[in-house]
Amino acid sequence: MLIKIAKPSDLRESDVTPESVYLSRRRFMGGLAGVGAGLALAGRAQAAASDYQDVPAGSPPAWFVSKLENAEWDSVVPADRQLDKLTPFEDATHYNNFYEFGTGKGDPARNADSLETQPWSVVIDGEVANGGRFDLEDIAKPSRLQERIYRLRCVEAWSMVIPWLGIPLGDVIKRAEPTSKAKYVKFETLVAPDQMPGQDSSFALIDWPYTEGLRMDEAMHPLAILGLGMYGRELPNQNGAPFRLIVPWKYGFKSIKSIVRISLVEEQPVNSWQAIAPDEYGFYANVNPEVDHPRWSQATERRLPNSLFNPNIIDTRMFNGYADEVASLYQGMDLRKNF
Repeated sequence: MLIKIAKPSDLRESDVTPESVYLSRRRFMGGLAGVGAGLALAGRAQAAASDYQDVPAGSPPAWFVSKLENAEWDSVVPADRQLDKLTPFEDATHYNNFYEFGTGKGDPARNADSLETQPWSVVIDGEVANGGRFDLEDIAKPSRLQERIYRLRCVEAWSMVIPWLGIPLGDVIKRAEPTSKAKYVKFETLVAPDQMPGQDSSFALIDWPYTEGLRMDEAMHPLAILGLGMYGRELPNQNGAPFRLIVPWKYGFKSIKSIVRISLVEEQPVNSWQAIAPDEYGFYANVNPEVDHPRWSQATERRLPNSLFNPNIIDTRMFNGYADEVASLYQGMDLRKNF
């Protein structure tokens, strides 16, 4: 069992307040198992439902239930406990951006029931020796499910704190056996207008599929995970079920949802919002209070839940509070130019 030494950016569950093709697959399954990120807590899976109040039961596939029973649950210390109260499940699942289901914050929760998430497969291709189409179960099976309590900072200057369940992205990349030409990782979401009404709406700015990308060293960083669940259960459809990216030091639009393709490529990919407005949304999208969006400040954020009488405005931290872990990735870079 690996013991993780606490860092100033870390969040601990007890310090937040709960509220309410055949051969290719065979080689992939035989790859490295996940590396633990925290203390394994025996029997914690059975207590998860009672720990998170007001979280409705889901309908996970059997393989996810099996992984949940053997999950690792986060146990590290935060720096600013008063800033990191857990966001209620209702807020986290009913106030989000997922334009495949509409442009309003409540559209994903209203429209995402039409998404069919079982079964689900993902293509892994590009500069890899071990590519192919894999069932999600086979991608997740070699890695132990881990809970990560992360801050989520939207480029629109609102934020949440969410307990995610996922597997290290680096595990999946290693098992794909990247070639020496693999410099970036490109992600694509599902294209299914019959299930995702936003893809067939008058909002035509996005050229589907929605795409995102990371530099290889970013993708291999231990904080980057592929999310399979939240609040002790599987992901709700509106939050990117069944498989999404989570990179907590970057603005939320980097964390692409409902992934169906992961491509390792030599050239830097153009992400969807960068293609739409390159002067507003860069490739890196690192949370940076010193670099404003052209239309608003990024120095502060509105931590949800909030209200007219309690706006809950807090200072934004560099790299969303994860500078100790990730600042070295950008040493020597001009973060105003490479935003």
